[in-house]
Amino acid sequence: QVQLVESGGGLVQPGGSLRLSCAASGGAFSIYKMGWYRQAPGQERELVAISANDGTTDYADAVKGRSTISRDNAQDTVHLQMNSLKPDDTAVYYCYMYDWRRGQAYWGPGTQVTVSP
Repeated sequence: QVQLVESGGGLVQPGGSLRLSCAASGGAFSIYKMGWYRQAPGQERELVAISANDGTTDYADAVKGRSTISRDNAQDTVHLQMNSLKPDDTAVYYCYMYDWRRGQAYWGPGTQVTVSP
């Protein structure tokens, strides 16, 4: 059974930093893209950052310059370093993975990030 296990969420003060991690388990993967989305209360789920196999990355305008996504392909993991956090960054963060061989997308259960004094 394929699982994405997220870690690193929590409560942080404005201006602080967090590092989110996500590890895929449950088989051998052919990952095309891996990254993070987020969903704030009353809002739609939106892309935060994503990394493709060709090394390209894409960031939401709201986090550009404050966030860095990185992948460890050997470990099937992805990390998101977020700095200078703002209250608007408060959301549930979901790990995302697309396996091109299976032709299927996978989501983690989500990890809460709260930015508050």
